[in-house]
Amino acid sequence: MVTMNGFMKPGFEQVGEALAQNFNDDFEVGASVSVVYGGEAVVDIWAGHADMERTTPWERDTITNVWSSTKTMMFLTLLELADKGALSLHDPVHKYWPEFKANGKDDVTVAHLMAHTAGLPGWDRPMKPEDYYDHDLCASALAEQAPWWKPGTASGYHAISQGYLIGEVVKRVTGMSLGTYFKKTFAEPLGADFHIGTPAECDARISNVIPPAPLDFGTADPQSIAVRTFANPIMNAAQSWETGWRRCESAAANGHGNARSLALLQSIISHGGETQGKRFISAAGVEKLFEVQADGIDLVLGMPSRFGMGYGLNSEHTPISPNQRACFWGGWGGSLIVNDLDACMSFAYVMNRMGAGTVGDMRSAGALMATYAAIG
Repeated sequence: MVTMNGFMKPGFEQVGEALAQNFNDDFEVGASVSVVYGGEAVVDIWAGHADMERTTPWERDTITNVWSSTKTMMFLTLLELADKGALSLHDPVHKYWPEFKANGKDDVTVAHLMAHTAGLPGWDRPMKPEDYYDHDLCASALAEQAPWWKPGTASGYHAISQGYLIGEVVKRVTGMSLGTYFKKTFAEPLGADFHIGTPAECDARISNVIPPAPLDFGTADPQSIAVRTFANPIMNAAQSWETGWRRCESAAANGHGNARSLALLQSIISHGGETQGKRFISAAGVEKLFEVQADGIDLVLGMPSRFGMGYGLNSEHTPISPNQRACFWGGWGGSLIVNDLDACMSFAYVMNRMGAGTVGDMRSAGALMATYAAIG
């Protein structure tokens, strides 16, 4: 039986039981779950180990790479910038980034970047894994190329490229890198242990992810949008162990944190723009995330996807909440964040052993359902 650490408010004990069940089949290695509900942290638990050999305990301050759950921090950042008038989500990208206009991208908007509808899920030029450490190279290459489909007509998951696209817009608008702006605007005021561009002083607390099986494209068409997205370069999760990956700001994928920091930061969204007595975004500014930008078969993921302003939205295909005003996203291998504005609740699950899912797996489901049972 795994030892559960942390706390659960009375009435939320089943959340801990659900997390504990994940360890029964010996697949789960280390994980954390956190719930912020009605302005209060009601669950903050962790269990297991920080290493595959199970020699080092997962501690309160253990952090790990959460992959695409990082994207929710980019969306939070753009919603805040739009709310205070620093940019408009429906402006063409070239208004802020003139070089982006090249090759027929005049009409690509900031919203297209957020909702994966810009037609730029990958790079035309051959890329090496270490190229991800060079923001300017990645961003300029995307600015130069033509979209792979007509922007705005469909989503095609911008798994890694989204971080350089949105990151460059934030840099042009604020004069700061996205990671720096995020840190100053959100993480530091809340004391949240989440990093996009993780400093060396955090290294001793990082639990290296335990990679899933390598991506296998089998007999897939090498010219398909999905293969072009994921095979140039082929992403190996073990790259996240490298110092270069930790330090760079690959802002769609290399955020390091735990469930506590993820839920705390995203409670800004679930609580209408205000958390811990601090207002970050107006309530109306938060509501903009529910403007549907894409609803159909995603050209990269190959499954039905409904996107608002960045966040995935509750739908019949992804019923993540019994409430309508809920949004979510998950990370490669299993991490998950759910924001429920009707319930004033943010739920986060973060683990180190990765499953096979590109945008999450089912290990978080039990704790999420237990959370909804607890809040009624």
